[in-house]
Amino acid sequence: MKVVVIDDDREMRQSLMYLLERSGWEVHVFSDARAALARLAGLNPDVVLSDVRMPGMSGLDVLQALEGQVAPPLVLMSAHADISMAVRAMQDGAYSFLEKPFDPHFMLRVLRQAKDAHRLETANRRLRAQLSSLSGIDRVLLGNSPEMTAVRDEVFQVANTDQAVLILGETGTGKELIARALHSMGPRHEQAFVSINCAGIPDDTIERQLFGEANGLGGFFRNANGGTLFLDEVGTISIETQAKLLRVLESGELTPVGSDEIVTADVRIVAASNENLEGRVGAGSFRADFLFRLNTFQIDLPPLRNRSEDVLLLFQHFVVQIAETYEIKPPEMSASDTATLLAHSWPGNVRELRHVAERWVLAARRGAAPVAAALRLSDGEYDVPETLREAVAAFERHLIVQSIRTNDGRMDAVADALGIGRRTLNDKIVKLGIDKSSVLTG
Repeated sequence: MKVVVIDDDREMRQSLMYLLERSGWEVHVFSDARAALARLAGLNPDVVLSDVRMPGMSGLDVLQALEGQVAPPLVLMSAHADISMAVRAMQDGAYSFLEKPFDPHFMLRVLRQAKDAHRLETANRRLRAQLSSLSGIDRVLLGNSPEMTAVRDEVFQVANTDQAVLILGETGTGKELIARALHSMGPRHEQAFVSINCAGIPDDTIERQLFGEANGLGGFFRNANGGTLFLDEVGTISIETQAKLLRVLESGELTPVGSDEIVTADVRIVAASNENLEGRVGAGSFRADFLFRLNTFQIDLPPLRNRSEDVLLLFQHFVVQIAETYEIKPPEMSASDTATLLAHSWPGNVRELRHVAERWVLAARRGAAPVAAALRLSDGEYDVPETLREAVAAFERHLIVQSIRTNDGRMDAVADALGIGRRTLNDKIVKLGIDKSSVLTG
């Protein structure tokens, strides 16, 4: 705790220094207000305690000088106080006003409250600054809808804790970006962020990759020690592995495969799923106690179709961003383009919206083209189905086919490009009836 004391009375300065230092404060005293203001930024105190009536520059002048700045709270004190002066000081932004002689215990309580308020404000300002500078986080948190306002508030509230967080949302809503935001804005931001796609790890190797093994692989937990471990598609983990993960969450201890050694794991867990995990608990494929430990805090990401008022804002933001990347002028949207964007159901959510924006901007380099073309609506390559289920299936099929062609049939690369596990990709290929050989030769 750090305080700057400004008072032209030498005995008062000494008395305050003695009292405050005995109470655990780091104290910097000044007899002149101008000298104190010149040092304020370098000292970065939690609170300023200043007399009102001083030669040259008064405490009220100090208050006026700090107006409009990012500055610590100011507590004024005066032996000549009156009601009008106190009211004026509080209206002008003073945190509190003490009349001399004051009760030392009351003064210390006021200073601690001012310190707490300042640190909370500083922490919130830091979180917002970090959030705005995170690469790609605008894809998830940009929006004026009530749903996104609620998500932003939850991220700010949860980021500075050390508890487990479960992020739920459809594919493309930005679950990993939220996880990275929680890490970057939290107390572990200088340590490792380790992201694993649980669906992409075979059942017979996942324990070795998570917990490591004797005299061998370190494992994800040890790689993330001190930082954050992000378990994407956590619903695909087997019941047996869930039990072992539960032990780590409860005790902070793990045992590498093939070893009797107990290893401490100081890791914050953030998990994500696009499935209804409570439904899986009811079906017996997910442990209730494991879910209880995972969702200490839960963040639900809304699908884009439920916040249609954000579609145009997000699309325009992406268009400007992508145009700057390619150093071209952002194309102008027509009324027809706006109608197309608002009429689409966006089964791929924000990820799909950004891809459409990029295709549209790149197409504009060759001449004006409607947004409908970027949506593949005009040439029948991606017709609009009648039901949402058909729309999701058609869109997934289109993306998978396109990615198989782009990555020359290398399925690990296809899974990485789509942001899903290899097992999930194989299931979707079978379900959607995609013939890999026909795709590559067609």
